[in-house]
Amino acid sequence: MNALLVDDDYFVVTALENKIDWKSLGIETVFTANNVAQAREVLESNPVHILISDIEMPQGSGLELLAWIREKNYGVQAIFLTNYADFNYAQKAIELQSFEYFLKPIEFDKLMLIIHKAVLRVREQQTNEQAIREGLFWQKNQASIVEYFWRKLLGGGTSLPIKPPAIAQAIAEQHLSYQLTDIVQPLLINIFPYNGSMGKEEKGLFDFALLNVMYELFQSPGFFLETVLEYKEHTWIAVLKWNRAPDSRTLESLCSSLIERANEYLKCDACCTIALPGKLEESGEIFKQLFVLHDEMAKSRNRVYFAEHCGCPDPSDYLPPDAARLEELLSQNKPAAFLEETSLYLQSLTKNKILSASVLSLFRLDISQIVYSFLKMKGIQAHKLYSGKTNDRLLMHSLGSIEDMEEYLKYLVYTAMEYRDFAAQPQTVAEQIKQHIHEHYGDELTRNDLAEIFFLNPDYLARLFKRETGVSLGSYVIRVRISAAKQLLHTTNLSVFAIAGKVGYANYSYFSKLFKQEAGLSPMEYKKLHAKNA
Repeated sequence: MNALLVDDDYFVVTALENKIDWKSLGIETVFTANNVAQAREVLESNPVHILISDIEMPQGSGLELLAWIREKNYGVQAIFLTNYADFNYAQKAIELQSFEYFLKPIEFDKLMLIIHKAVLRVREQQTNEQAIREGLFWQKNQASIVEYFWRKLLGGGTSLPIKPPAIAQAIAEQHLSYQLTDIVQPLLINIFPYNGSMGKEEKGLFDFALLNVMYELFQSPGFFLETVLEYKEHTWIAVLKWNRAPDSRTLESLCSSLIERANEYLKCDACCTIALPGKLEESGEIFKQLFVLHDEMAKSRNRVYFAEHCGCPDPSDYLPPDAARLEELLSQNKPAAFLEETSLYLQSLTKNKILSASVLSLFRLDISQIVYSFLKMKGIQAHKLYSGKTNDRLLMHSLGSIEDMEEYLKYLVYTAMEYRDFAAQPQTVAEQIKQHIHEHYGDELTRNDLAEIFFLNPDYLARLFKRETGVSLGSYVIRVRISAAKQLLHTTNLSVFAIAGKVGYANYSYFSKLFKQEAGLSPMEYKKLHAKNA
């Protein structure tokens, strides 16, 4: 298999030649060109399977080169490199059936994965062509047929697990070689990508790398890895079929290796839950038990669990943490001690085998109430403070693992303490309210509106503002608006009616009344007076 590198920048071509491990990717020869004309000469003289090309070049673009390649019907997988995230480039690249569109600066580890995927695509095409030539095209669909079969078995989930007759029918319909007495064993794998990692930013590439790791690891003379499916986002099911007695030690060792590789190479945490083995005809119930257990387990990251050793504790055994002690730590401004106390409490629940997802949910509710109550005493509206994407994301994931819960509690407590510190400086709060009024005098500025913006109780906000400024909130808003109206009246040609709307008054009569109270003249009189003096 051969590759062609095309870029007018000599240093880019040299870096690609030297920093990519081409041999490990199965690339035998790497041709280079510095413009489209040279690239065409290489393509006409040599078989090229993968093209890596810049888009913007002085003597012809990479898109023009790919258009020519498509006209010639060359079977080339094209990967574009560019400095520009231009939608038109991407759209044209898609139209020309490019394999990938990659922004510079080049991250060589990610580019290696993309080239690896392109190599696999080339091999797949070569296999398909051979299969067609030999009349064996049905082989191409075999993996898809197996995947479809297992997805059908998983489809019922916990509600309606598939029954043995339906399994037998699915085997017959798909002409599979399974027997109802085959011993199968699912593994449920939870993935927790690190912030800023490929798993967070580029899930497609991450999933490709993860699948490679799993298919490479889960190999043994004792079983065959039938399929790996993503059950939910970052939750995978691997299905093993044993050809001898199931071996729990082997599985534990393989799952531990998967966790180590996930930590080191994929930059993520993981945990594995190993289901009970059973006959294929029982797989519906096996999956059901696994999913119920998964939903009720309070997991720790980077651990291997066996379904047979895990139970679902009764939530009625849960005793709430010491609320008085935690409230005291908040009052003493000791967030680190608060979080240490909650972590120790979670550890005690785990040690006493009381912790489950249901118990974790009760615990989260208790801690939230403690924090919300603390904020209410400070005049802070917690339900407004804890809104937005960060809160929603952390709250949604907080039952995923004990570590996720601890991350959510850290956000909950430190956000509370930071805003408590802000609200405890009334002069600063009053100044920020004044600044907001000056910048948004044309918006709705009732005390309820401002309270929502500053996450404070409306009565508390109004009292604080009056105490710090000596002026009521409503009076200050009127002063700022009338001042802005005066400025507009003698610096613009806008009508008085338009100016009233710009400074936040839809009712012109009301605006005129307030203006006269503040300025001693009606808006029209004020405008005429300044016109004379101009």
